[in-house]
Amino acid sequence: MKPYGLLLAPMLAVPFFLATACGESPVPPMKISTHAFSERRPIPERFTADGTNVNPPLAISGVPTEVKSLALIVDDPDAPMGVWSHWLVWNIKPGTSVIEEDSVPAGAVVGRNDAGTAKYVGPSPPSGTHRYFFRLYALDAKLDLPAGSPRADLDAAMHGHILARAELLGRYGRE
Repeated sequence: MKPYGLLLAPMLAVPFFLATACGESPVPPMKISTHAFSERRPIPERFTADGTNVNPPLAISGVPTEVKSLALIVDDPDAPMGVWSHWLVWNIKPGTSVIEEDSVPAGAVVGRNDAGTAKYVGPSPPSGTHRYFFRLYALDAKLDLPAGSPRADLDAAMHGHILARAELLGRYGRE
């Protein structure tokens, strides 16, 4: 081990030690995941525009206790015209631990994606393999935003209210 490695190792353990020494458990980070595909791996065709075009099941954990609502944005930053939004959902109840396949959580609001519809639209890259980010935001407020609002309005409404963030990355391409 290099000399600076010996110095760094104890510093990394300090936050864990302080939390446990004070009787607190370290807080796990907020997480979004799915059993449908692994992080950075291909999204199964079922969840794309080439398949049945339904959202994959999503698991949510580690939501901070002070959260008032969650928002979910699924987008493709590799689209030829810039970032393309596939799914916008907000005012998800903070206690939500699962978003089932082909569903929207009860009470949540769905926005207008870049296809012009208020629903999930799966990956459909014109060519090559694209990255698809499922980003979950923990907010300190419920958003006063009507159903069918576009991404720009959602981004503006979330500004200054984000307490935590998690993301899941999947890939999809056509041969």
